[in-house]
Amino acid sequence: MSRLFEQGAPDELDGLTDAWLLTGRGGGNRLNERQVSDCELMDDQWLWLHLDYSKAAVQEWMYRYSGLNELTVEALLQVETRPRCVATDNGLLIFLRGVNLNPGADPEDMVSLRICIDNQKIYTLGLRRLLSLDDLRRLIEHGSGPEVQGDFLVMLVNLLLDRVNVVIDDLYDLVDQLEESVLIASGHHSREQLAGIRRQAITLRRFLAPQREALNRLSAERSAILSNEHHLYLRESSDRLTRFVEDLDAARERAGVVHESLVSSLTEQTNNRMYILSVIAAIFLPLSFVTGLLGINVGGIPGAESPLGFPLVMLGMLLVAAALSAFFRWRRWF
Repeated sequence: MSRLFEQGAPDELDGLTDAWLLTGRGGGNRLNERQVSDCELMDDQWLWLHLDYSKAAVQEWMYRYSGLNELTVEALLQVETRPRCVATDNGLLIFLRGVNLNPGADPEDMVSLRICIDNQKIYTLGLRRLLSLDDLRRLIEHGSGPEVQGDFLVMLVNLLLDRVNVVIDDLYDLVDQLEESVLIASGHHSREQLAGIRRQAITLRRFLAPQREALNRLSAERSAILSNEHHLYLRESSDRLTRFVEDLDAARERAGVVHESLVSSLTEQTNNRMYILSVIAAIFLPLSFVTGLLGINVGGIPGAESPLGFPLVMLGMLLVAAALSAFFRWRRWF
Protein backbone atom coordinates (compact mmCIF):
# COMPACT_ATOMS: atom_id res chain seq x y z
CA MET A 1 0.00 0.00 0.00
CA SER A 2 1.35 3.44 -0.94
CA ARG A 3 0.30 7.02 -0.32
CA LEU A 4 -0.12 9.08 -3.48
CA PHE A 5 0.04 12.68 -2.30
CA GLU A 6 2.19 14.51 0.18
CA GLN A 7 0.95 15.58 3.57
CA GLY A 8 -0.61 19.03 3.40
CA ALA A 9 -2.56 18.47 0.20
CA PRO A 10 -5.86 20.38 0.52
CA ASP A 11 -9.02 18.44 1.35
CA GLU A 12 -11.00 20.59 -1.10
CA LEU A 13 -9.92 21.33 -4.64
CA ASP A 14 -11.88 23.75 -6.79
CA GLY A 15 -11.74 22.31 -10.31
CA LEU A 16 -11.70 18.60 -9.46
CA THR A 17 -14.41 17.40 -11.84
CA ASP A 18 -14.20 13.70 -11.15
CA ALA A 19 -12.13 11.15 -9.22
CA TRP A 20 -12.16 7.35 -9.46
CA LEU A 21 -10.36 4.63 -7.57
CA LEU A 22 -10.07 1.88 -10.20
CA THR A 23 -9.94 -1.64 -8.87
CA GLY A 24 -8.04 -3.30 -11.71
CA ARG A 25 -10.98 -5.59 -12.47
CA GLY A 26 -12.94 -3.29 -14.79
CA GLY A 27 -14.80 -1.42 -12.07
CA GLY A 28 -14.12 1.47 -9.76
CA ASN A 29 -15.39 3.67 -6.95
CA ARG A 30 -16.05 7.39 -7.24
CA LEU A 31 -14.15 9.42 -4.62
CA ASN A 32 -14.87 12.76 -3.03
CA GLU A 33 -12.22 15.43 -2.49
CA ARG A 34 -11.29 14.36 1.04
CA GLN A 35 -10.94 10.73 -0.02
CA VAL A 36 -8.61 11.83 -2.82
CA SER A 37 -6.30 13.72 -0.46
CA ASP A 38 -6.11 10.71 1.89
CA CYS A 39 -5.91 8.13 -0.89
CA GLU A 40 -3.71 5.08 -0.40
CA LEU A 41 -3.58 2.41 -3.06
CA MET A 42 -3.20 -1.33 -3.03
CA ASP A 43 -0.78 -2.77 -5.56
CA ASP A 44 -3.48 -3.58 -8.11
CA GLN A 45 -5.34 -0.26 -7.76
CA TRP A 46 -4.82 3.09 -9.48
CA LEU A 47 -6.36 6.56 -9.38
CA TRP A 48 -7.99 8.58 -12.15
CA LEU A 49 -8.48 12.32 -11.63
CA HIS A 50 -10.22 14.60 -14.11
CA LEU A 51 -9.46 18.29 -13.57
CA ASP A 52 -10.47 21.66 -14.99
CA TYR A 53 -7.10 23.14 -15.94
CA SER A 54 -8.49 26.70 -16.12
CA LYS A 55 -8.90 26.87 -12.32
CA ALA A 56 -6.10 28.57 -10.38
CA ALA A 57 -6.48 26.05 -7.54
CA VAL A 58 -5.92 23.17 -9.97
CA GLN A 59 -2.82 24.82 -11.43
CA GLU A 60 -1.31 25.35 -7.98
CA TRP A 61 -2.22 21.80 -6.89
CA MET A 62 -0.65 20.30 -10.02
CA TYR A 63 2.66 22.04 -9.31
CA ARG A 64 2.76 21.28 -5.58
CA TYR A 65 1.03 17.95 -4.99
CA SER A 66 0.60 16.03 -8.25
CA GLY A 67 4.04 14.42 -8.07
CA LEU A 68 4.78 15.40 -11.69
CA ASN A 69 7.87 17.30 -12.72
CA GLU A 70 7.55 20.98 -13.59
CA LEU A 71 7.96 20.56 -17.35
CA THR A 72 5.19 17.97 -17.48
CA VAL A 73 2.84 20.22 -15.50
CA GLU A 74 3.63 23.18 -17.75
CA ALA A 75 2.79 21.08 -20.81
CA LEU A 76 -0.51 19.95 -19.26
CA LEU A 77 -1.55 23.51 -18.40
CA GLN A 78 -0.82 25.09 -21.78
CA VAL A 79 -3.65 27.22 -23.14
CA GLU A 80 -3.35 25.86 -26.69
CA THR A 81 -2.30 22.32 -27.53
CA ARG A 82 -2.09 20.11 -30.60
CA PRO A 83 -2.47 16.32 -30.58
CA ARG A 84 0.82 14.64 -29.73
CA CYS A 85 2.41 11.91 -27.61
CA VAL A 86 5.50 12.32 -25.43
CA ALA A 87 7.25 9.75 -23.23
CA THR A 88 7.99 10.93 -19.67
CA ASP A 89 10.20 9.46 -16.98
CA ASN A 90 7.45 7.34 -15.46
CA GLY A 91 4.78 7.15 -18.13
CA LEU A 92 3.19 8.91 -21.06
CA LEU A 93 1.92 12.40 -21.85
CA ILE A 94 -0.80 12.45 -24.52
CA PHE A 95 -2.77 15.33 -26.01
CA LEU A 96 -5.91 14.40 -27.93
CA ARG A 97 -9.00 16.11 -29.32
CA GLY A 98 -12.63 15.03 -29.25
CA VAL A 99 -15.58 16.33 -31.22
CA ASN A 100 -17.79 18.77 -29.34
CA LEU A 101 -21.24 17.17 -29.15
CA ASN A 102 -22.49 19.32 -26.29
CA PRO A 103 -25.95 20.89 -26.91
CA GLY A 104 -25.73 24.02 -29.05
CA ALA A 105 -22.06 23.47 -29.91
CA ASP A 106 -20.43 22.90 -33.30
CA PRO A 107 -18.82 19.45 -33.61
CA GLU A 108 -15.78 20.94 -35.33
CA ASP A 109 -15.11 23.10 -32.25
CA MET A 110 -13.08 20.22 -30.88
CA VAL A 111 -12.45 19.70 -27.17
CA SER A 112 -8.87 19.41 -25.95
CA LEU A 113 -8.05 16.50 -23.64
CA ARG A 114 -4.67 16.30 -21.88
CA ILE A 115 -3.65 12.95 -20.38
CA CYS A 116 -0.74 12.05 -18.12
CA ILE A 117 -0.49 8.42 -17.13
CA ASP A 118 1.94 6.47 -14.96
CA ASN A 119 1.86 3.27 -12.91
CA GLN A 120 -0.42 4.60 -10.18
CA LYS A 121 -2.19 7.71 -11.41
CA ILE A 122 -3.96 9.00 -14.48
CA TYR A 123 -4.57 12.72 -14.83
CA THR A 124 -6.98 13.94 -17.49
CA LEU A 125 -7.41 17.68 -17.88
CA GLY A 126 -10.06 19.49 -19.88
CA LEU A 127 -12.05 22.69 -20.01
CA ARG A 128 -15.34 21.55 -21.54
CA ARG A 129 -17.44 18.45 -21.13
CA LEU A 130 -16.37 15.54 -23.32
CA LEU A 131 -19.03 12.90 -23.94
CA SER A 132 -16.43 10.20 -24.54
CA LEU A 133 -15.33 10.55 -20.90
CA ASP A 134 -18.97 10.12 -19.86
CA ASP A 135 -19.03 6.90 -21.89
CA LEU A 136 -15.92 5.68 -20.09
CA ARG A 137 -17.41 6.51 -16.68
CA ARG A 138 -20.50 4.47 -17.51
CA LEU A 139 -18.33 1.51 -18.47
CA ILE A 140 -16.51 1.75 -15.14
CA GLU A 141 -19.79 1.96 -13.23
CA HIS A 142 -20.96 -1.24 -14.93
CA GLY A 143 -17.71 -3.06 -14.23
CA SER A 144 -16.64 -3.27 -17.87
CA GLY A 145 -14.03 -0.51 -17.78
CA PRO A 146 -10.24 -0.70 -18.01
CA GLU A 147 -8.32 -3.27 -16.00
CA VAL A 148 -4.87 -1.73 -16.50
CA GLN A 149 -3.61 1.68 -17.54
CA GLY A 150 -3.03 0.54 -21.12
CA ASP A 151 -6.69 -0.50 -21.33
CA PHE A 152 -7.64 3.01 -20.21
CA LEU A 153 -5.80 4.56 -23.16
CA VAL A 154 -7.10 2.06 -25.70
CA MET A 155 -10.72 2.38 -24.54
CA LEU A 156 -10.60 6.18 -24.38
CA VAL A 157 -9.09 6.45 -27.87
CA ASN A 158 -11.78 4.16 -29.30
CA LEU A 159 -14.55 6.07 -27.54
CA LEU A 160 -13.21 9.32 -28.99
CA LEU A 161 -13.15 7.76 -32.46
CA ASP A 162 -16.70 6.42 -32.04
CA ARG A 163 -17.92 9.99 -31.54
CA VAL A 164 -15.88 11.20 -34.51
CA ASN A 165 -17.43 8.42 -36.60
CA VAL A 166 -20.93 9.68 -35.80
CA VAL A 167 -20.06 13.21 -36.95
CA ILE A 168 -18.44 12.02 -40.19
CA ASP A 169 -21.39 9.74 -40.97
CA ASP A 170 -23.77 12.68 -40.49
CA LEU A 171 -21.55 14.78 -42.76
CA TYR A 172 -21.65 12.11 -45.46
CA ASP A 173 -25.44 11.75 -45.16
CA LEU A 174 -25.85 15.50 -45.62
CA VAL A 175 -23.65 15.47 -48.73
CA ASP A 176 -25.74 12.59 -50.11
CA GLN A 177 -28.96 14.54 -49.52
CA LEU A 178 -27.56 17.62 -51.24
CA GLU A 179 -26.38 15.57 -54.22
CA GLU A 180 -29.90 14.18 -54.66
CA SER A 181 -31.68 17.51 -54.24
CA VAL A 182 -29.22 19.85 -55.95
CA LEU A 183 -31.54 20.39 -58.94
CA ILE A 184 -34.65 21.16 -56.91
CA ALA A 185 -33.34 22.72 -53.70
CA SER A 186 -33.12 26.43 -53.11
CA GLY A 187 -29.83 27.63 -54.50
CA HIS A 188 -28.84 30.00 -51.69
CA HIS A 189 -29.82 27.53 -48.96
CA SER A 190 -27.90 24.68 -50.61
CA ARG A 191 -24.82 26.83 -51.09
CA GLU A 192 -24.87 27.77 -47.41
CA GLN A 193 -25.10 24.10 -46.43
CA LEU A 194 -22.27 23.15 -48.78
CA ALA A 195 -20.09 25.93 -47.39
CA GLY A 196 -20.83 24.66 -43.87
CA ILE A 197 -19.89 21.10 -44.83
CA ARG A 198 -16.59 22.20 -46.34
CA ARG A 199 -15.77 24.39 -43.34
CA GLN A 200 -16.59 21.58 -40.92
CA ALA A 201 -14.53 19.02 -42.87
CA ILE A 202 -11.53 21.35 -43.04
CA THR A 203 -11.67 22.15 -39.31
CA LEU A 204 -12.07 18.51 -38.28
CA ARG A 205 -9.19 17.48 -40.50
CA ARG A 206 -7.00 20.18 -39.02
CA PHE A 207 -7.03 18.39 -35.65
CA LEU A 208 -7.59 14.78 -36.70
CA ALA A 209 -4.56 14.66 -39.00
CA PRO A 210 -2.04 15.46 -36.22
CA GLN A 211 -4.04 13.20 -33.90
CA ARG A 212 -3.34 10.38 -36.35
CA GLU A 213 0.37 11.11 -36.01
CA ALA A 214 0.01 11.13 -32.22
CA LEU A 215 -1.63 7.71 -32.28
CA ASN A 216 1.08 6.41 -34.59
CA ARG A 217 3.66 7.61 -32.11
CA LEU A 218 1.70 6.14 -29.20
CA SER A 219 1.35 2.75 -30.91
CA ALA A 220 5.12 2.67 -31.46
CA GLU A 221 6.06 3.93 -27.98
CA ARG A 222 7.76 1.32 -25.81
CA SER A 223 6.43 1.80 -22.31
CA ALA A 224 5.78 -0.47 -19.36
CA ILE A 225 2.20 0.82 -19.40
CA LEU A 226 1.49 -0.61 -22.86
CA SER A 227 1.61 -4.31 -23.69
CA ASN A 228 1.99 -5.81 -27.15
CA GLU A 229 -1.79 -6.25 -27.30
CA HIS A 230 -2.27 -2.57 -26.50
CA HIS A 231 0.09 -1.64 -29.33
CA LEU A 232 -1.97 -3.73 -31.74
CA TYR A 233 -5.21 -2.05 -30.66
CA LEU A 234 -3.62 1.39 -30.94
CA ARG A 235 -2.37 0.63 -34.45
CA GLU A 236 -5.91 -0.38 -35.40
CA SER A 237 -7.19 2.88 -33.93
CA SER A 238 -4.57 4.78 -35.92
CA ASP A 239 -5.68 3.03 -39.13
CA ARG A 240 -9.28 3.83 -38.27
CA LEU A 241 -8.42 7.48 -37.79
CA THR A 242 -6.58 7.46 -41.12
CA ARG A 243 -9.80 6.30 -42.78
CA PHE A 244 -11.67 9.12 -41.05
CA VAL A 245 -9.20 11.69 -42.40
CA GLU A 246 -9.60 10.19 -45.88
CA ASP A 247 -13.39 10.32 -45.49
CA LEU A 248 -13.17 13.99 -44.56
CA ASP A 249 -11.09 14.67 -47.66
CA ALA A 250 -13.64 12.80 -49.76
CA ALA A 251 -16.57 14.65 -48.17
CA ARG A 252 -14.88 17.99 -48.83
CA GLU A 253 -14.20 17.06 -52.47
CA ARG A 254 -17.75 15.78 -52.95
CA ALA A 255 -19.13 18.98 -51.46
CA GLY A 256 -16.95 20.90 -53.91
CA VAL A 257 -18.29 18.89 -56.86
CA VAL A 258 -21.88 19.38 -55.69
CA HIS A 259 -21.22 23.10 -55.28
CA GLU A 260 -19.87 23.32 -58.83
CA SER A 261 -22.91 21.43 -60.14
CA LEU A 262 -25.23 23.73 -58.23
CA VAL A 263 -23.49 26.86 -59.50
CA SER A 264 -23.59 25.47 -63.05
CA SER A 265 -27.32 24.68 -62.71
CA LEU A 266 -28.10 28.15 -61.34
CA THR A 267 -26.04 29.78 -64.10
CA GLU A 268 -27.87 27.76 -66.74
CA GLN A 269 -31.24 28.75 -65.28
CA THR A 270 -30.20 32.41 -65.27
CA ASN A 271 -28.99 32.21 -68.87
CA ASN A 272 -32.25 30.58 -69.99
CA ARG A 273 -34.31 33.28 -68.33
CA MET A 274 -32.16 36.03 -69.81
CA TYR A 275 -32.48 34.40 -73.23
CA ILE A 276 -36.27 34.29 -73.00
CA LEU A 277 -36.33 37.93 -71.93
CA SER A 278 -34.05 38.83 -74.86
CA VAL A 279 -36.38 37.07 -77.35
CA ILE A 280 -39.41 38.86 -75.90
CA ALA A 281 -37.57 42.19 -76.08
CA ALA A 282 -36.60 41.49 -79.73
CA ILE A 283 -40.23 40.79 -80.65
CA PHE A 284 -41.55 43.89 -78.91
CA LEU A 285 -38.82 46.22 -80.14
CA PRO A 286 -40.41 46.89 -83.62
CA LEU A 287 -43.86 47.01 -82.01
CA SER A 288 -42.63 49.64 -79.56
CA PHE A 289 -41.21 51.58 -82.50
CA VAL A 290 -44.59 51.53 -84.31
CA THR A 291 -46.55 52.60 -81.24
CA GLY A 292 -44.02 55.33 -80.52
CA LEU A 293 -44.17 56.56 -84.10
CA LEU A 294 -47.97 56.63 -84.11
CA GLY A 295 -48.05 58.37 -80.75
CA ILE A 296 -46.34 61.60 -81.84
CA ASN A 297 -48.61 64.64 -81.74
CA VAL A 298 -48.20 65.96 -85.32
CA GLY A 299 -50.61 66.12 -88.24
CA GLY A 300 -50.71 63.55 -91.01
CA ILE A 301 -50.79 60.41 -88.88
CA PRO A 302 -52.28 57.69 -91.14
CA GLY A 303 -55.72 56.50 -90.07
CA ALA A 304 -56.12 59.19 -87.45
CA GLU A 305 -59.59 60.12 -88.79
CA SER A 306 -60.64 56.58 -89.80
CA PRO A 307 -62.73 54.41 -87.43
CA LEU A 308 -60.79 51.38 -88.73
CA GLY A 309 -57.40 52.89 -87.92
CA PHE A 310 -56.94 51.29 -84.48
CA PRO A 311 -58.07 47.76 -85.52
CA LEU A 312 -55.82 47.88 -88.57
CA VAL A 313 -52.81 48.98 -86.52
CA MET A 314 -53.43 46.22 -83.94
CA LEU A 315 -53.79 43.64 -86.73
CA GLY A 316 -50.58 44.84 -88.33
CA MET A 317 -48.71 44.61 -85.00
CA LEU A 318 -49.98 41.08 -84.42
CA LEU A 319 -48.84 40.08 -87.90
CA VAL A 320 -45.39 41.58 -87.26
CA ALA A 321 -45.13 39.76 -83.90
CA ALA A 322 -46.19 36.47 -85.54
CA ALA A 323 -43.73 36.96 -88.39
CA LEU A 324 -40.86 37.68 -85.98
CA SER A 325 -41.76 34.63 -83.85
CA ALA A 326 -41.82 32.43 -86.97
CA PHE A 327 -38.49 33.86 -88.11
CA PHE A 328 -36.85 33.19 -84.71
CA ARG A 329 -38.19 29.66 -84.65
CA TRP A 330 -37.05 29.07 -88.25
CA ARG A 331 -33.54 30.18 -87.23
CA ARG A 332 -33.86 28.00 -84.11
CA TRP A 333 -33.14 30.87 -81.82
CA PHE A 334 -35.73 29.50 -79.39
